[in-house]
Amino acid sequence: MNSLFDVYQTKTPVALVTGSGAPRVGQAIAKHLAYLGCSIGLHAHESSDAAEVAALELQDLYGSEVLITSGSLQEHATAERLVREVVEHFGRIDILVNSAAIWFPTSIEDITPKELVDYFEINTMSSWLAARAAGLQMVQQESGGSIINISDWATDRPYLDHAAYFPSKGGVDAMTRSLAVELAHRNSRIRVNCIKPGPVLLADEVDQQQADRIANSTLVKRVGTAEHIAHAVQFLCENDFVNGIAMPVDGGRTIYAPDGLQVGMNTG
Repeated sequence: MNSLFDVYQTKTPVALVTGSGAPRVGQAIAKHLAYLGCSIGLHAHESSDAAEVAALELQDLYGSEVLITSGSLQEHATAERLVREVVEHFGRIDILVNSAAIWFPTSIEDITPKELVDYFEINTMSSWLAARAAGLQMVQQESGGSIINISDWATDRPYLDHAAYFPSKGGVDAMTRSLAVELAHRNSRIRVNCIKPGPVLLADEVDQQQADRIANSTLVKRVGTAEHIAHAVQFLCENDFVNGIAMPVDGGRTIYAPDGLQVGMNTG
């Protein structure tokens, strides 16, 4: 398998990870990419303090150069600005991980048009805008680059009370395939892939009994970790013969349907 250095033809690849300020999946991805030798663009909206702590940790542990970017992805100009700031600071962008998302349970009777728009603006549109901005920069780079979107295992088999969330994540799956075609046509070394996490982080309100049921809903009989998603990001960054896929990282949850499980699973 190629290393990141081989794939991106630089000793220090540059990675931007949206939604990486708070200590959740996005930050775990950023830390793993720093461990692999990348310079990191962290992104925070309401977690700037946590992003500052993470930046210091990456500098201390791995000697990484870190740029903190900020802004609400609900504002359409933010996604492109984040990419522009990273390119202006580092001179390139090799990896984009669209990890930022919103997720909360709402009964279908209570979903408002505004809530539906919010999901699509943050979960779908901002990922598309960031991917386009990064992809058009990668077109100009001989080594191309990798774009990795984060979807959800349950777009294939939705559960209750997320009728606004799942359509927004299903759009990420389709967007991945479309952008893979568009960008590879312009530079065959650009790849766009998607990860569909299963239960890797549970919602705060999930009690131990529910947590046990969720663990038993997977074939591996346990809840995963943010690091499982980070390792999948590494694979998609390093394997330069994988393009346009949506890869479940879910402990077998997609293909296994135990009776009676309709518990929310927070993967962000």
